[in-house]
Amino acid sequence: MPNKSNISAGFRRLAEHGIKPSLQRLAIMDYLMEHRTHPTVDTIFSDLSPSMPTLSRTTVYNTLKLLVDKGVILQITIDEKNCRYDAVIEPHTHFRCIGCDAVEDLSITPPAIDTSALNGCEITDTELYLLGYCPSCAATRRKE
Repeated sequence: MPNKSNISAGFRRLAEHGIKPSLQRLAIMDYLMEHRTHPTVDTIFSDLSPSMPTLSRTTVYNTLKLLVDKGVILQITIDEKNCRYDAVIEPHTHFRCIGCDAVEDLSITPPAIDTSALNGCEITDTELYLLGYCPSCAATRRKE
């Protein structure tokens, strides 16, 4: 058994959620924790497959589904074309640039909901997505 200092943050996170840390699961979890770009399945597969020739898109998809189902990561549907994935599970806001399609975290906590207007509905999650132009795309638009 490796000592604690040799165990990756991804390994610890999987273990905390009761997930058996296979090589593929570790690679995907570590990737998400290192790359805060909110990648898609295809991005993760493209980036990891050169060093893991036996990795398949299906394995990436199934691993991400497991991680979402166990609450280890978030699935973000800010983009109508793709699901994206985020290792930051604390409440926060996402911004998507409609110019370059980048998605980034903002340190804005989603607003509290007035529960008196819910007619008995039980809220289990809230997500706040902001759409607009990143500074680079906004500058380009101003020049046009």
